[in-house]
Amino acid sequence: MGTSPVLHGLRATIVGAAREGTALARFLAHRGVAVTLSDAKPREALREPLDDLDGQGVRLVLGVAQPDLEGADVVFISPGVPPAAPVVQDARRRGIPISSEPRLFTQIVGAPVVGITGSSGKTTTTALVGEMLRNEVHFAGDGRTVWVGGNIGSPLIGRLLDEASPDIVVMELSSFQLELFRPEYQGPSVERERSAASRAISTDGWSPHVAAVTNITPNHLDRHASMAEYAEAKAAIVAFQGPGDWAVLNAEDAYTGMLVTRTPAEVLQFSLSGAVAQGAYLGGERLVLRYEGRERTLCRTDDIRLRGRHNVANILAAACCAAAAGADIEAMRNAAATFPGVPHRLEVVRVWRGATYVNDSIATSPERAVAALRSFEQPVVLLAGGRDKHLPWEEWAEVTLDRARAVVGFGEAAPLIERVLREAVARRGGLTEVPLHTEESLECAVERAAALARPGDVVLLSPGGTSFDAFADFEARGARFRELVASFPEGA
Repeated sequence: MGTSPVLHGLRATIVGAAREGTALARFLAHRGVAVTLSDAKPREALREPLDDLDGQGVRLVLGVAQPDLEGADVVFISPGVPPAAPVVQDARRRGIPISSEPRLFTQIVGAPVVGITGSSGKTTTTALVGEMLRNEVHFAGDGRTVWVGGNIGSPLIGRLLDEASPDIVVMELSSFQLELFRPEYQGPSVERERSAASRAISTDGWSPHVAAVTNITPNHLDRHASMAEYAEAKAAIVAFQGPGDWAVLNAEDAYTGMLVTRTPAEVLQFSLSGAVAQGAYLGGERLVLRYEGRERTLCRTDDIRLRGRHNVANILAAACCAAAAGADIEAMRNAAATFPGVPHRLEVVRVWRGATYVNDSIATSPERAVAALRSFEQPVVLLAGGRDKHLPWEEWAEVTLDRARAVVGFGEAAPLIERVLREAVARRGGLTEVPLHTEESLECAVERAAALARPGDVVLLSPGGTSFDAFADFEARGARFRELVASFPEGA
């Protein structure tokens, strides 16, 4: 549960003027905080509108890589700012507490939180839990309010300006965000040196009442120094739970399996390959929930609208979370059967000339692209590329040789894709090969894929790399893919 700290009179510096930073600046200004919003980008390069902040007394420091922290009581860090950044190191040296928008939200909101993280599946799982809890409200008629946000959608702290606190919150949390939920993120002298005003900002470790980890597999190794460091950032979601809390863990993932011993919370597990003592599992074609001494069928696999075995795992994880948060079986069952998916995740865009165009721009790692490839029985023309995150591509290459009819590589990762496919062909003695075409841009890649596609094919944008070589984020890349496919002539 959160508290309501007195923030009036606090002097805060916010580093990063993206969605979280600007939403936090508005909130703090309304609470009487003297706010400085800083970003290394100039105003004209920022995506978020800042005009309304000028009238709220927010001091803007833009186009400056290193803001001056003199006089700051607290520094709020946006997810894109790494721990090694000079501004973070400066705050630690000065003994200034470091927080973030989601950490402050959890301190203030005063409602139980369901927190969900993972290398893949966390957004779909978060959205599913939200639907299950909203359905529970509908079926039970108890009027509970449910907020869904965090790393998904708009920052939640802005809603506290206009709405009463909800009854329950469902939050997607990234490894970048979870780093700031650990007290170790602070400098060693922070408790000794912090100002009286800054003591309103909690630097204690925090984990949600219900904490889920969908999986921990190689990801963001361009940001985290090692796989161990990345896994440790994820582990913060259960590290500070208590005996009355719940941890939802993937029974088939080596890293999440180790978390069972690291939380005092009650553990629910989910599995695609066999029964679990408590939690949810796939038994044949049935999705089964074991909870509070009862075993019940949630639904069957052919009841589910979502495509792919990985989405069955997401539904199992969501059911565990929703059960721990109080949803009944009918609410879960209805959501599992009706949930259409989240944009940019195996999203069918259009059928053109007999080929189905699918937007899976969220696949910013090879592993996610593998899950997408395994979701289709039809021949696939795969669009792969973007910017590599220093992740292993070997399994991707093997699955691509088995599943794709053609590959169109694009962006910075195109030479890497060509190399890993060539190496995979060599491992097979040249007996399996897939035509590869490389293009500089997504626009050219879509044009090439359309020329290659045949009736019955799936043209799949599942890049395996980030969008940052050409787009602000995966959503902008997926939106551009939609635009390009929509522009194909009717009746052609």
